[in-house]
Amino acid sequence: MREDIAAIRERDPAARSPVEIVLAYPGLHAVWAHRLAHLLWRGGARVSARILSQLARFLTGIEIHPGARIGRRFFIDHGAGVVIGETAEIGDDVTLYHGVTLGGTSLKKGKRHPTLGDRVTVGAGAKILGNIRIASDSRIGANAVVVRAVPENSVVVGIPGQVVKRAHPHRAGDSPDLDHAAMPDVIGKSVKELLARVERLEKCLAQSGAQPGGDLERAPCLDRNGRWVGEDYVI
Repeated sequence: MREDIAAIRERDPAARSPVEIVLAYPGLHAVWAHRLAHLLWRGGARVSARILSQLARFLTGIEIHPGARIGRRFFIDHGAGVVIGETAEIGDDVTLYHGVTLGGTSLKKGKRHPTLGDRVTVGAGAKILGNIRIASDSRIGANAVVVRAVPENSVVVGIPGQVVKRAHPHRAGDSPDLDHAAMPDVIGKSVKELLARVERLEKCLAQSGAQPGGDLERAPCLDRNGRWVGEDYVI
C-alpha cells in the first residue's frame, strides 16, 4: 500500500499528500479493492469476488475483473471508464489513464485479454484488444486501438495502432514516460512523403515535355514502364 501511494506521488504532480491520495483517488481505491477481490477469486470465493468488484465499480467508475493479474505500483490516473478484463495481466509500474479498455476479442474461454509488460503507459481512451502482449517500456497513445503485439520500447499511435520504435529507448529506472505531446504522426508523415514524390514526378514531366499517356520515355527520370526513378527509391 505504501508503494501504491508513493507511485501516485511520483507520477501525479497534483498529488499533495498521502492523506489526499488515500481519501480522494478513485484509481487507488479500485486497485486496493481489486487486490482483495483477486485473493477471494483465487481462493475459490468467486461470487464474493465479483460482488466486491461490482461494488468497487459503482464507487469508482473503474471496472477490474477479479481474475485479472496486476503487478506492483499500478496507477490508474483519473480512472473514469477504465475496463480491465478477466485474463488481462499487468506488469509492474504500469500507468493507465481514463477510458482505457483492456478487452477480449474471443468468445472462447482461456486467455483472451492483453498482457502489459513493465513500465507501460497507456493514454486516455486507448483500446488494447485480444490476447496480445505490449512489451515493457512501451507507450500507447491516446485513443489508439491496438490489436497486434507491440515490441519492447515502442510507441503506438492511430487506428489501427501503428508501431514506431523509440529514438531514445526508455530503460528500467527511468521516470515514467508521460509525455503524450511527443507522439509521432505516422499517417501525416506518410502523406507528406507521398506528396513530395508526386511533386518531383510533376517537375520531371514538366521539364521533359512528356504528357500523361504520351511518350514517357522522353522523361529522363522515368524508366521504360513509366515508373519514377528517384535518387534512392522507385514508385
